[in-house]
Amino acid sequence: MPERKRVAVLADSDTRWKWGATTARRLVPDHRLTGHLLRGRATPTARQLGEVGVRADRLAEVTCAEFLAEIERERYDVVVLALVGGAVQAVLHGARALWPAPARRPVFVTGYVGVVYEKLADGLLLRHGADLVLANSRHDAERFRAVYEGVGADAGAVTETALPFLGGAPYEPAGSRAHTVVFAVQPSVPDSRADRAYLLERAVGHARKHPDREVLIKLRSKPGEHTTHLEEQPYQRLAEKVPGGLPANCRLVYGNMGEVLDGTDLLVTVSSTAALESLHRSIPTAILTDLGIREALGNHHFLGSGCLASWDQLDSGLLPEGDPVWLAAQGVRTPGAPDPAGTGPVGGPASAVPGAAAGSDAYAVARAKVAGLLTATRLPSPAPYYTLTTAPGYLPGILARHRLAPDGTPLPGAARQEAEESRLRRRLRAHLREAARGAYRHGVQRVAPVIRRLGEL
Repeated sequence: MPERKRVAVLADSDTRWKWGATTARRLVPDHRLTGHLLRGRATPTARQLGEVGVRADRLAEVTCAEFLAEIERERYDVVVLALVGGAVQAVLHGARALWPAPARRPVFVTGYVGVVYEKLADGLLLRHGADLVLANSRHDAERFRAVYEGVGADAGAVTETALPFLGGAPYEPAGSRAHTVVFAVQPSVPDSRADRAYLLERAVGHARKHPDREVLIKLRSKPGEHTTHLEEQPYQRLAEKVPGGLPANCRLVYGNMGEVLDGTDLLVTVSSTAALESLHRSIPTAILTDLGIREALGNHHFLGSGCLASWDQLDSGLLPEGDPVWLAAQGVRTPGAPDPAGTGPVGGPASAVPGAAAGSDAYAVARAKVAGLLTATRLPSPAPYYTLTTAPGYLPGILARHRLAPDGTPLPGAARQEAEESRLRRRLRAHLREAARGAYRHGVQRVAPVIRRLGEL
């Protein structure tokens, strides 16, 4: 019996952990998964990790330098980098320093957790150098290749796939149960207090206009927790100030998005990736236009989707339907068509889907690429586009933020050896780290908004 492949996932937030771990399952169905959480402001809490619902055989919190020491020491077959672009670039340059010549090393995979609507060139070039750069749709793959080819970089790593967590049963109308509307909020879109309060008031208003419906405000995190993006104005606190309070048929909810969608009849959002999960299951989905269709909101990504709508239109009974051509370009299943993600339950391999048509598995090409790389005796050293020649004024700063020298080697003291510290010292360091995170989050969610309002006087 062949030995199970060893896969390491390095993630810096709850949503990126979800993407990284489910991507690992798509690429290497039979594997041992070791999870690493990059230490930083968005390191997820135990509650957030439990809500994601994807478990690892082992999970540890690390710095970039500590992770590099880990992958040098342990013989991982595949490393999935579920990180912001700068952190991906730091790991790739660290790996280049570890393996400056062709050698037996891990296959490096990276990509995006959802809709890519901003910083396209910057984010992509920071991910260049990985063996596979996954694109969640045909649309994204074309854009990614255009960026790399536009700077004269090798675009061979770009590989079309689909969001790994698309799945779940196709939508069935409510029938005898209450019609359920889910407003999927986002931590930083929109970012102003007034806009967020407006959207909440409209959701509450929808519940009051339709007492026969249940309106759920789907939250990403609890106050004090951080996700991929900073949340300065939590909806929980805004809800406390709704005149008259929330009606009986409107409530705040947490939980796994896939499970929430199981009972959803209309998904409403500004530009959350939850819209793609909803459309994949043929659930009526509305992308709000109340605050305009703007790049800053990300809802411009849904132009042509057939889902753009306002709360006024939803109040009047509109149930938007996705445009089949647009859906296909985004790697989303269209009604009656094979599942492009090749998914059954979230995290299951394509082979687990009864009757899955040949060619319907969007991860087949990526899986074949990984398998081919794993058979190689040696792999070339990672070769990111950004070097001290192409970006001498940019790259050193990115590496320094992760305590790496310009050549990718760890700075002195960057990687602590736990064996050199007592248990008491490690526990004290962990408590101090958590206290610092708490102070940072308090500053973002409590102090910064007050200072900003004072500045507007």
